[in-house]
Amino acid sequence: MRARLIASALALLLVNDPPARASPREALCASLSAASAVRADRQHGFVVSYRPGPNESDLPLPLRTSAFVYDNALAVIALVACGDVPSARRIGDAILDAQSHDRTFADGRVRNAYRGGSRPLNEKALLPGWWDAAANLWSEDPYQDGTATGNVAWASLGLLTLHQATGDARYLAGARALLLWIAANTADPSGSGFTGGVDGYDPAQTRLSWASTEHNVDIAAAALWFGRVSGDPAFGPMVVSARSFLDKAFRPPAGCFVLGTAPDGSLADTSHLALDTQLWPLLLPDAPDSWRAALSCAERHLGVAGGFDFDNDRDGVWVEGTAQAALVYASLGMAERAAELRASLQSDVSASGWLYATRGERVTTGLKIGPQSTSADFFYFRRPHLGATAWAALAATGWNPFTGRRVE
Repeated sequence: MRARLIASALALLLVNDPPARASPREALCASLSAASAVRADRQHGFVVSYRPGPNESDLPLPLRTSAFVYDNALAVIALVACGDVPSARRIGDAILDAQSHDRTFADGRVRNAYRGGSRPLNEKALLPGWWDAAANLWSEDPYQDGTATGNVAWASLGLLTLHQATGDARYLAGARALLLWIAANTADPSGSGFTGGVDGYDPAQTRLSWASTEHNVDIAAAALWFGRVSGDPAFGPMVVSARSFLDKAFRPPAGCFVLGTAPDGSLADTSHLALDTQLWPLLLPDAPDSWRAALSCAERHLGVAGGFDFDNDRDGVWVEGTAQAALVYASLGMAERAAELRASLQSDVSASGWLYATRGERVTTGLKIGPQSTSADFFYFRRPHLGATAWAALAATGWNPFTGRRVE
């Protein structure tokens, strides 16, 4: 009798004991896994990049179905870092399927965005869009229909990460096709770097003659990784070309990387800086020690209370970039600063489990969305964002997306 009473008391304690609270890392990984789920009768799908903000009932029409490839490639990498390879594969398979089922082109490219949601295999990849009732027509966004070089490189990095995790040769072949598209369509004739890609509506898209430092970081990482695992020496020149551009873009004694070039090929100056341009080169496996000055540049010109801004107008915290900084600090052995930034991100978690894109209402970038823009119209708003959530997961897991290895 006494034994039964003790057992009953223990059972009551266990029932009433609150469940252990998930760690920030576990919570981030769980939110990404939940977002990548597809319908039982579907095999794959892209994840819509944004969710409505605190004062919104829905997203603006141009974003309502938009799954940006950059965000989805980040989610692939973060899910692998979290240990959820099946969820990562669902998005990775969507990238592969989009490559081979484009509505217009058959050259291995991906678009900047696709329509989010689960899809059956072997159907034409749908692009985002919306019905414009006032004009009585179907509308699409020229940037989303286009192909930015850096997004292609990130898609390649996502597929390389999946190949590393699974050994599935399809992912390696997909990464190769993406890199070949970059080489064939964006290589600068001078042999130093790669230009911005293409923009606009099918089939006559506009070639972008400017070059981005950030894009060339992505290409250097993806081409180096592919050459390492494939043994194919043909991709060595891509690494050399991208690295040559980065060497030109790094400007001592200020120690800052410039944004890139103007359409005429002239190199930008340091009057307008971007955070990812300072941070991402430091994650390359062969980054020279001299480049570490770029972190000091970021601290001087882009640091704000509680984190980092996108650019040097310092008008607020850019959550995604602050997560990037946390990972870079960890990669450089600055564990205390990395932990401080990771802790600060807990204030940015929305009710959905995703992180907001900004800590305030809006952050400016000083950039244009596309060549049709007449002013700097690229902003981040306080909306739950897949990209910010994925970068926070990478920081929490200590995973370098350019190498497929942990930094700590």
